[in-house]
Amino acid sequence: MIEGLYLTYYSELVKWCSKMTKNLSLAEELVQEAFLRAMLHEETLATLGEKQRRAWLYRVIKNLYVDRTRRNSYEIVVEVIPESVDESEDVANLEWEQLLESLPDMEGVLFAMRYLQGYNSEQLSQIFHMPSGTIRSKLSSARKHLKEAIGGKLNVR
Repeated sequence: MIEGLYLTYYSELVKWCSKMTKNLSLAEELVQEAFLRAMLHEETLATLGEKQRRAWLYRVIKNLYVDRTRRNSYEIVVEVIPESVDESEDVANLEWEQLLESLPDMEGVLFAMRYLQGYNSEQLSQIFHMPSGTIRSKLSSARKHLKEAIGGKLNVR
């Protein structure tokens, strides 16, 4: 059944998805992911009619795209690493290190890995074997503690 859906709808879904994403390779990736999910939910799809299966694929692709867009909006990427750091930046870096070390529990480590090294909560969850909700809670607590420590001038998400 999945093979039939693939042969019938793959091209149509890629065209639609590439218009939505404005990126052909991303569109192909999302459509492939949708078909992988279809394989995992084959029993559910077997109970649906043809139009409902098609709608299910469209909905899954849209949800995958929305999830990816949300996840990417929270990631911070450092593109350029400065070659030299002047003395005032050294002092600022030392102050940040001291602030992060003063945080309770693992908050400083999580904060540094999330906002300085670019890991997201899912990746941190896998590294530390904790639920991603716990990671996000600890990050929220770290932001709160840092805001208190520097007088409420911290703006990180």
